[in-house]
Amino acid sequence: MKKIVPILSIALLLAACAPEVGSEAWCEDMDEKAKGEWSTNDAGEYAKSCVFRKRDGD
Repeated sequence: MKKIVPILSIALLLAACAPEVGSEAWCEDMDEKAKGEWSTNDAGEYAKSCVFRKRDGD
């Protein structure tokens, strides 16, 4: 039990540093990430939030 608390604390701190899915920062992170590492959800959200949003802004 004593080992679980520090591990969970670290995990929460690291999760808080990740950009919100669909944000500009998230899109930039995904651009740098290898496409083979993307999940199906990542690819769908990238298309919806990054690709189509860029086209709407043009």
